[in-house]
Amino acid sequence: MISMMKQECESRISRLQSIMKEQSIDAYLVTQNIDIYYFTGSMQTGYLFIPQSEEPVFFVKRSVARAIEEASVPVQPLGSFRQFAETLAAQFPAVWPPSSAGGSVAPAVVATEYDVLPVQQYERLRAVLPANVTWTDGSVLLRELRMVKSPWEVERIMTAARAAHHAMEQAAAYVRPGMMELELIAHIEYAFRMQGHIGMIRMRGYNQELVTGMVASGEAGAEPTYFDGPAGGRGLTPASPQGSSRKVIAVNEPILVDIGCCIDGYVIDQTRTVVIGQLDHDLQQAYEASEAILRATEERLKPGVVCESLYADALEMAKNYGLSDHFMGFGADQVRFLGHGIGMEIDEWPVLARGFKHPLQAGMVIAIEPKFTFPGRGVVGIENTYLITETGYERLTTAPEGLISIPVPQ
Repeated sequence: MISMMKQECESRISRLQSIMKEQSIDAYLVTQNIDIYYFTGSMQTGYLFIPQSEEPVFFVKRSVARAIEEASVPVQPLGSFRQFAETLAAQFPAVWPPSSAGGSVAPAVVATEYDVLPVQQYERLRAVLPANVTWTDGSVLLRELRMVKSPWEVERIMTAARAAHHAMEQAAAYVRPGMMELELIAHIEYAFRMQGHIGMIRMRGYNQELVTGMVASGEAGAEPTYFDGPAGGRGLTPASPQGSSRKVIAVNEPILVDIGCCIDGYVIDQTRTVVIGQLDHDLQQAYEASEAILRATEERLKPGVVCESLYADALEMAKNYGLSDHFMGFGADQVRFLGHGIGMEIDEWPVLARGFKHPLQAGMVIAIEPKFTFPGRGVVGIENTYLITETGYERLTTAPEGLISIPVPQ
């Protein structure tokens, strides 16, 4: 495992350094936990400094001992933050060579993750790093680098997919009218945890948080919330206004089971719709439309297809079904995407949305989730996670598709 992780990290760093050379970036200062783990195999507190052509160094505040044990790059104690500039200048003379004028350092272009680095911490880094640094936003570079997964990464996502399959089977066998949404999601979470789920789903978006998953029935599923998705759920309290609530599950209403599982740091995203009894005719038709949109999207999943075109096609199909007002939310709370990249974070690139002109590439992993929201009644839809291959796609989610109809207990 460790040797394989070392190979992964070396490959990732090499790819990053090649892009840095193309873009004339002298160094990349990696600050965020997930990004640090991506390049080192360790998630201890500190900074990873990656020069354009030399070996990176992981400067660790805590825990140095564990970082030394886990990391695939050299580890050093961070020491005094005020002396970080001197440390970097001394260790990386190729980045900050002394100028011929008499000892001051020459300018260097340093990239970092503007999308996640807090302003206060950024200002502290600017104050302590060597003089004449030209800072640049490296977030797009890094997010594009992480879009394409290695076979090693895909294997971990597939492990999470098997766990989601098992948890969905458990949910279908356990659900009954009169139980709370909370009870059903707790049952799913137990099944996940026993299979190695780390207990959290990570998101990169500012002020976005995500629970393990959502069981949302009837009107509670269609209740609008801040979460950037087509269905947020009522949640237990305004302090956490998403996910499952204490609403009691009833017969003949849609039960959206939207669950994510993270094993060994990698996430799967899967949604299935359940009903105890049967759905109203229009909700049934909307569910069938969600599957039709998914099937049509699958037909175009291959390298070279532009991401935003998949979203445009889905919008057109929803319009043809007469369901535009309900597609991916309702009213002002509709979200403007069809799917999203997935890996160590659930909101990775590419996004199937307007403005994303990235062509699909082999190795991308994308969750596609056509859903329809009906205020006061519920949400129906489906979600699968796919690997883009050289010739098309492979569906990574293995749970059976189709509306899951549970007989009404007698």
